[in-house]
Amino acid sequence: MTLPTVLEESLAFLLPYEFSPTVLLVCVAAGLLYQRGWRRAGGGIGQAVMFWIGLVGMYVMLQTQFEYYAQHSFFMHRLQHLVLHHVAPFLIAVSAPAAILGAGLPEVVHRHVVAPMRRNWLLRHLYAAIQEPLVSGAIFVGLIYFWLIPSIHFYAMLNVPLYNAMNWGMAIDGLLFWWMIFNLRAPGVSDFRHYGYRLLVLVLVMFPQIALGAYIALSDHDLFGIYAACGRILPITPLVDQSIGGLLTWVPAAMMSVVGGLVLIYRWKRQTQQLDNPVSPTPNLGCAR
Repeated sequence: MTLPTVLEESLAFLLPYEFSPTVLLVCVAAGLLYQRGWRRAGGGIGQAVMFWIGLVGMYVMLQTQFEYYAQHSFFMHRLQHLVLHHVAPFLIAVSAPAAILGAGLPEVVHRHVVAPMRRNWLLRHLYAAIQEPLVSGAIFVGLIYFWLIPSIHFYAMLNVPLYNAMNWGMAIDGLLFWWMIFNLRAPGVSDFRHYGYRLLVLVLVMFPQIALGAYIALSDHDLFGIYAACGRILPITPLVDQSIGGLLTWVPAAMMSVVGGLVLIYRWKRQTQQLDNPVSPTPNLGCAR
């Protein structure tokens, strides 16, 4: 295979399978806001790299030929949701982009859109309810189970609006969950209530994913016949396809809880050290002006 052919195929892979102006608009807007805010407010290179990898990962899962493979292979579908629900939102949330995105917002948008939304009583209480750690964790796991109910999964893969709702729902829920995990400790909230509570939630969401993934991976019959009906794109048997998909739901998804827990423990330890060893102000030695 010649180099021009490889380049052509690579470029062809990056073209949307089903173009979505909404996905393009959201990803481009988020990228422009972040870049504008990063120039104005500054930020670490590591933070920026994690944010961009997460954002690009979401775009690739939804707006390249990967979408075609996800519609014709169960394990590719599970890989798509692993990125949309776990990896990409994790990277975006752990990069702590709120201040940078806020700095990138035009003043008119902040004044007439963001500020009124923050003042809205219903929105504030709804957001607080969704971001309560146990509620957020239940929704996080519940959506995985819901979309993998074989009958629901069958119709979701055939119905375009339902299919889009499934993918958008996984991405948005992933962002909300990992945002809850990594958001800054609110004033008046103890470290244990903040870090310890979130560590508990990470442990609690891990085991249902392990159980579901193991059930799918070890099942001796095809649970998701929709892929046979649509036509399988990869030269593997249905049970192998299903086993790999189950393993993706079982191992890497659960490992994300471990990685998230390590990040929380590190931040908890660092905050404790900062409280125990506050930086002393430079003494005034009466130097001449």
